[in-house]
Amino acid sequence: MKILLAGGGTGGHFYPLIAVAREIVKISRQKRLVEPKIIFASDTPYDDKLLFEENIKFLKLPAGKLRRYFSLLNFIDPVKTLLGVFLAFIKIYFEMPDIVFSKGGYASMPVLLAARFFKIPLIIHESDSVPGRANSFAKKFAEKIAISFAESAEYFLKSKTARTGNPVRKTVIGGNFNESKEIFNLSSSVSEKGDEFSPPVVLIIGSSQGARKINELVLEILPDLLGKYQIIHQCGVKNFEETKKISETILKDSDKKDRYHLFGFLDEAQYRNASFAASLIVSRASAGAIFEIASWSKPSILAPITDSAQNHQRENAWNYARTGAAEVIEETNLTPHIFLSELNNILTNKEKMKKMAEAAKNFSRPDAAEKIAEEIINLALKHAD
Repeated sequence: MKILLAGGGTGGHFYPLIAVAREIVKISRQKRLVEPKIIFASDTPYDDKLLFEENIKFLKLPAGKLRRYFSLLNFIDPVKTLLGVFLAFIKIYFEMPDIVFSKGGYASMPVLLAARFFKIPLIIHESDSVPGRANSFAKKFAEKIAISFAESAEYFLKSKTARTGNPVRKTVIGGNFNESKEIFNLSSSVSEKGDEFSPPVVLIIGSSQGARKINELVLEILPDLLGKYQIIHQCGVKNFEETKKISETILKDSDKKDRYHLFGFLDEAQYRNASFAASLIVSRASAGAIFEIASWSKPSILAPITDSAQNHQRENAWNYARTGAAEVIEETNLTPHIFLSELNNILTNKEKMKKMAEAAKNFSRPDAAEKIAEEIINLALKHAD
C-alpha cells in the first residue's frame, strides 16, 4: 500500500500530515496489513529529520504562490508551478500511489493535477473556515472531504464531506508538572490543591508566519509581563537571535529575568510540557494552532494575521471564539494596553478560565488523525483491489 501525502511546506500543513501518517502506520500494524509506504510531496521537506525518523520519503515538486500583491516573484512562480506539474506527472507515474491525501496549499497543486490525470483516488482536508484555492479546485474530483470547522461545510458537497477536526500529533499532548518544571526551570509553590506554578505561566507561540508582530509586542511590555507571570516564548527560529539580543538588553538589570524563557522552536517534548505548564496560550489563529490549543483544553488569546489568504485566520479566530474558548484581539488593536488588560482580565478570573478551558475541550477533536487515517487506508485498499 502506497500513500502520497501532499501539502504546503509549512508547519500548518506538515504537522497534521505527520499526525495522520503516524496513525496510518499504527492502524496498519493493528490490522496486520503490509507496512505502508508513505511519501510526502511538497516544494520543501520542512523537517528532514522528522521525515527520516518517520520513514517517510520526500518527493520534491517545485510550486509557486499565487500572490494578491505585486512582487517580482509573480513573474517567476508560474514557471516554477509549470515545472512542478511536469515533474509531478513524471514522478507520480513511477510512484503510482494507491491514494493521495492532500492538505491543500499552493504546493499541493502539481500533485492534485497529476492525481486527477491518473485517476488516483483523492481525499482532501480543509483546515480553515474558508477553503483555499487548491481545495476549492480539488473538491470537484475528490472522493472524500474532511473539514476542521463546521462553518466550511457550506463550500463542499454534503455527501462527500465529514467534519473531523484538524489532526494533532498525540506527542504534543500531555506533559507533567515535574518535567515542565525541570525543562523550563519554572518556579512553583504549594497550595491547597498541591504543587502549582507560581507566578502563573503564559505560553506565547510565534508561528512561522507573522511572529514578528507578537515578538515586538512581547519585548515592548516584557518587564510588565514578568512582574506578574512566567513567560515561555517561542519566537520563531529566524527571529531567535534578534529577539534574544533585545530581550537581554531589556532585562539586563531586572531581578525578574529568570521568569523569561525564550525559544526559537519547541520540540515535541518541550511543546507538550509548555502547554501543560501554561495557564493561558497566546497565539496566531492558524487552524493548526487553534486545534492544538483546544486539545490542551487551555484558555487562549488569538491575534489573527490580517492579510492571510481568504482572510482565513480572522474567520478561524472568530469561529473558535464564538464557542467561548478564546478571546480575539485584532492586529490593529494589538497594543500593549489592550493586550495586558485582556491578559490580566482572563488570568484573574478563575471562573472565566474554567469556562474557556471547558469550551476548548468540547471543541477539540482528539481522534481527527485516526478517523482520517482509517478512511485513507480503506480507500487505498479498495483501489488496490
